[in-house]
Amino acid sequence: MEIEPVIGLEVHAELNTRSKMFCACPVVDATTAKPNTAVCPVCAAMPGALPVVNREAVAQGVKVALALGCSINRVSIFARKNYFYPDLPKGYQISQYELPLAEHGTLTIRTSEGERQIRVHRVHLEEDTGKLTHVRTESGEEYSLVDLNRAGVPLLEIVSEPDMRSVEEAKAYAVALRQLLRYLGVNSGDMEKGVIRFEANVSVRWKGTDVLNTRTEIKNLNSFRALEQAVTQEIARQSELLRRGEAVVQQTMGWDEARGVTVPQRSKEEAHDYRYFPEPDLPPLEVTPEWQDALRAELPELPHERFRRFQGAYGLTAYAAEVLTAERAIADYFEATVQAASPHVSPQTVANWVTGELFGLLNQAGMEITQSPVSAAALADLLERVAAREINNNTGKRVLAEMFKSGKRAEEIIAEQGLKQVSDEAAIQGWVEEVLAAHPKETETCLRGKEGVANFLFGQVMRLARGQADPKVVRQVLMRNLQERRKYLDEG
Repeated sequence: MEIEPVIGLEVHAELNTRSKMFCACPVVDATTAKPNTAVCPVCAAMPGALPVVNREAVAQGVKVALALGCSINRVSIFARKNYFYPDLPKGYQISQYELPLAEHGTLTIRTSEGERQIRVHRVHLEEDTGKLTHVRTESGEEYSLVDLNRAGVPLLEIVSEPDMRSVEEAKAYAVALRQLLRYLGVNSGDMEKGVIRFEANVSVRWKGTDVLNTRTEIKNLNSFRALEQAVTQEIARQSELLRRGEAVVQQTMGWDEARGVTVPQRSKEEAHDYRYFPEPDLPPLEVTPEWQDALRAELPELPHERFRRFQGAYGLTAYAAEVLTAERAIADYFEATVQAASPHVSPQTVANWVTGELFGLLNQAGMEITQSPVSAAALADLLERVAAREINNNTGKRVLAEMFKSGKRAEEIIAEQGLKQVSDEAAIQGWVEEVLAAHPKETETCLRGKEGVANFLFGQVMRLARGQADPKVVRQVLMRNLQERRKYLDEG
């Protein structure tokens, strides 16, 4: 019988607020800021310090929940999640348990099998922990340093149902959720800095059954690669146990990237292990219907909606629509270019130039599209000139590179460098005659039936014209000359 994995994901996303979840300390880059500089009595858990809820963090959490189609609970409760760890200054984490911010949503994913909906179980707010740095001296002494800059940073935890049935689906869910968070502007998506972390709940069963077998939880996966590899390895480990008739132990696993294996860390905690109880220093959190409506009105067009519209409204291929809607800024740039151009420039042409030439220049320069020296209007102007055959396609690429480098407009570059396309048949006739005279052997070979040689001759004419001749006119004039010479050869 075939074995089927059952996968659910818990995603922890830091929210893009200026201050922490329960105090006024600034949110700083935990990877670059000097340790323990963004700390106050509240996030350091000094006696008598009282938390105050960050309204903007709640607003951002509600936006995510609305974008996922969740039901927002009008009243939710903060609770103390009790456990000891050196980077948790209070000895507990303020989170939500029995009454979360929101419940019961869905996220659309796309895989090689097509689209499907993954159910979202709950969305709740909590605070992040600090950061431990483990040190080993040359003498072998080991110790850990605690940085509380990250302690208290707003976290949104998004918990899926166990709806994923493959590693591909798990990765697609993670990618789609990160994309949604970036579209909403509530998270940078910079996984190298730990602003999004995945925890995968994995079990296996015989395909065709609906039983939920014992699961393990793989903690703190901070990249798509780690997620893929860790889940793949854990499925393989559990599948082997299932085939041998051995039991899977419910436990928390870590991912050892160097060895490429999942490793047991501790027995899996249940809710009662954390001794949840309502946070006595915080009142119930109320999100009124009026506030929900106001936040809903601020939502942008969501990624999967934009993907479908780009295909329907612009006739783009699924691949082009996927690439262009991967980031909100890219989609905005593409649409601005289409809107600035005339109907003579098709949306697919714009898509080809954005994802091809412009992406290439941005990658070489290490820039995001928001930093592009070529505006959407400037690119539209260039494509208009290519469509009008003022310059040809290859010259257009050359002009775009110069626009990117200098910031000049296409019109200036074309005039300064004399790049305007030549469509005059008399001028092109002269170049064709010169090429045929310079390559008598190739010309004769072509005339005697080897048609492919005509492409070589075409290339030589374009080279002689320094790429400025209209390719369509060049081919017409060249073929006319070859036909006339072939006729003369036949008659001779």
